[in-house]
Amino acid sequence: MFSLDRNSPVPLADQIEARLRALIKDGQLPAGAKLTSIRTLAAQLGVSPNTVVTAYDRLVAAALIDSRGTAGFFVCEVAGSVPLDALLEAGEEQDAIWLVQQSHDMRAGVLPVSSGALPVSWLEDAIPATVVQRGLARSGGGMASRCPTQGLPELRERLAMLMRGQGIAVDASRVMTTWGSTHAIDLICRAFLQPGDTVLVENPGYFLLFDRLRRAGVRMLPIARRPDGPDLAELEAACIEHRPKLLFIQSVLHNPTGWGSSAANLHRVLLLAERHGFLVAEDDVHGHFHPGQVTRLAQLSELRGVIYYSSFCKALSPALRLGYLAAAPALLKPLMREKIHSVMTIGALNEFVLLELLASGRFRKHIDRLQQRLATARGQASRLLRQAGILLDQPGEGGLFLWGAVPHGVDLELLVKDAYRNGILLARNAAFTADGSGLSHSRFNVIFSQHERLAQYLAPRLSALSSARTVLARASAAAK
Repeated sequence: MFSLDRNSPVPLADQIEARLRALIKDGQLPAGAKLTSIRTLAAQLGVSPNTVVTAYDRLVAAALIDSRGTAGFFVCEVAGSVPLDALLEAGEEQDAIWLVQQSHDMRAGVLPVSSGALPVSWLEDAIPATVVQRGLARSGGGMASRCPTQGLPELRERLAMLMRGQGIAVDASRVMTTWGSTHAIDLICRAFLQPGDTVLVENPGYFLLFDRLRRAGVRMLPIARRPDGPDLAELEAACIEHRPKLLFIQSVLHNPTGWGSSAANLHRVLLLAERHGFLVAEDDVHGHFHPGQVTRLAQLSELRGVIYYSSFCKALSPALRLGYLAAAPALLKPLMREKIHSVMTIGALNEFVLLELLASGRFRKHIDRLQQRLATARGQASRLLRQAGILLDQPGEGGLFLWGAVPHGVDLELLVKDAYRNGILLARNAAFTADGSGLSHSRFNVIFSQHERLAQYLAPRLSALSSARTVLARASAAAK
């Protein structure tokens, strides 16, 4: 198709992207044309498949090509694209519902820099059709199979083995499947919270959790999140004054910062929970992405007073939509009752497919590859963001996110609105805070933030906005 210049300072992925852009623009790759597969093109050009993936990801983000799962990549049909104003918005711009919808709608031409999801091209090989077939074959009743309310016993045992590998002492009797982490949060709210209860949350934190708690009519108390865990002084003061019912916490690869937690910090959290009698809900959705061994509250507590939950939706497949939680029997029973009230059970096909993935070892290999690719993306994204002017003072321990600040004097609200008009989805800091306040930070997805398009947008905008603020400040000072 074309050749690469090995002596050029331009990275190979950039060269592939540029050549494909030119071929599409010139009509040599017309709308609807199928691109060469990743592996085939990599072999033809003598590069790694990851290099081709990087180029293809950028073209997908630019709405020039489209990924159609196992069918491959195709040049976009421009005339057939759906205009943005023809899509129903479930929320208001930049609120929690709106931000979640942006990640799932994958609108053509929008680069989802603040998205919480992995691109399709990173996950499309995770569950091949043969695995689905083998999973279905495990079921004696085929598509007519029913699933036990708590989850398939064999799957729960596999999930318990996965957690025991993380140091969490648990058996299958303490595990229950869910439709994902959002479902787990909903069950916890239904089972243990009443309007007027006080709930502690990390600040910043997961915006959809905040929205769910507001709907439950509880009183949210934000506790500042530090690079080593929640602020212990704030946490203790809140316990003494407000007698909280529950604490939601992300010990590993906290969303949105990517920070972890020290063992000393987590020990202190458990002591406060025992002393003041509140439950702890530990969100470990991003734990799959951590490249090493870490300490979790569920491990330290042996599930005494701690409800642990995680999900495969983000790391494995949004189509599979399956998560799990673990708790002591006294806590698991009310959670199971709420599961029956809300959804009765999980789809048997989902559980049989996940069982096949875990039993075959395919999931572990997939996670190892993801961790390696995320590490590469983090390095590239960090370099480009810093060059563009974003401040990354605490880059976190790994995973999907970087927590970056705009330079002093830049109005993040204005930047967010301008970025969206230019096809770049940035989230304002206030979306990640329980009280709606915020510094000048935003969440950066390391995969989408390594695109040159973002750096080319940010560098001049940040410079212009900073300069404008300086001019206004000087004018105001002179007027005084």
